[in-house]
This record gives sequence, structure tokens and C-alpha cells, in this order.
Amino acid sequence: MVNRDGVRAARRSAAALRRLCARGRAWVHSAPGTHIWLLIIGVTSLVIVAASQDLDNFLFHRNSSNIHQLNKHPLRSLLVSGFWIENPSSFLLYAVLFELVHANVERWIGTWRWLLTVAIGHVAATLVSQEIVLLSIENHSLPRSMKHVVDIGVSYGLASAAGVLAYRVPLPWRWAYVVGLVLFFGVPLVAGGTFTDAGHAVALLIGFACRPLTWGRPTWSFPLVRGARRGAS
Repeated sequence: MVNRDGVRAARRSAAALRRLCARGRAWVHSAPGTHIWLLIIGVTSLVIVAASQDLDNFLFHRNSSNIHQLNKHPLRSLLVSGFWIENPSSFLLYAVLFELVHANVERWIGTWRWLLTVAIGHVAATLVSQEIVLLSIENHSLPRSMKHVVDIGVSYGLASAAGVLAYRVPLPWRWAYVVGLVLFFGVPLVAGGTFTDAGHAVALLIGFACRPLTWGRPTWSFPLVRGARRGAS
């Protein structure tokens, strides 16, 4: 005899799996830019894992947005440097940060506005940080070899996206969020940080400056905020 309870359980499991897959597809489709970017980073991370150490060094320096590469291939180096991470083992951490920051911003203000925010933050932070390196070399504070320093990663884009995300947080929680961001990116810079810390600070300020891109977009509706507003009315 056919076990009807087993058949029903199998059908329920299959239906639940289909619903889960549908929700996953909808989640990805709602932030396509974020997940395409994350996919490319996953591929480049696998390349680094599979490559020899000599090939690693070649790829990192070839795709860096350092002074040497900016002088030779400015557009290419600015673009491709944002698709590599120096430590592939941190990919899962970046995946979580992409979902928490990039995906939320992209869904909120749209793909093109999100992309504009991230691109401006990445480019501006890269150029400013490398200008700091160049000035330090000219002042003999850094060796000339720093023209070839490895400068890759997605953190500048994350900083700018985190900055613009502040405008989705309703008041008064927004101020706590902003203070947290300023401390997170500002303390390393004040404590004698590197050119990368300066780049993060620039990218964060770019994100804050992109407020016009958020006009007309709703903020999150937190329960405590709704209750306070009802009490004040």
C-alpha cells in the first residue's frame, strides 16, 4: 500500500522547497547589481585560491589601482580593482556585508542610483588615497616602491553605500548610526592610519553627500518610531 502520510509529507516538502527557491530568486532579482558584483568577486577569489603564489602577486599588482597602474591604465585599474579581494577567506564576510549594505541600498534607491553612489565613492577614495601616497613619496615619508603597492578591494564602495544608507534610518536612530560609522572609519584614521583609512573616510563622506539621490524614498519604519509619532499626534 502507498503510505499516504509519506506522500503528503513529500509533497509539502517539495512545495516548501519551491517557495524557498522562489523567494531566493526574488531576493536576488530585487538587487541584481549587488549579486552580479558578488558573483564576480566569488569567481576572482576562486582564481586566487587556485593560483600559485607568483600568479597571485601578478594578478594583485596587475589589477591594483596604485600609482603605477593609474598612470598606465587609469580607467581599467579603477574599474577592475573593485572586483578583487586580497584575502579570499574573507569572501563570506563580504557576502554578508553586501546583503546588509549594498542590497538594501540598491533596493531602496534603485540600481542606477546605487551604482552611481558606489562608483563615485570608489573612484574618489582611490584617487585621494593614491594622491596621499604620491605626496608622501615626494616628501620622502614613504619609499618609491609604494607606487606599486597592492590597492584592490571593495571596501571603498561599501563605505560609500553605508554612508548613503544613513538616510534610510529614521530619526532619532539615524544619529546613532552616523556616529557609529564615523567612529568606525574615523578612529583608525585619527590614530595614525594608512592611505586606505583615508580612502575609507573619503568614501564615507561621499556616501553622506549623496543624500539628493535618496529624496522621495521612504525610511525604515521602526515600531518605536511609529509609537512615538502616534503619541505626539
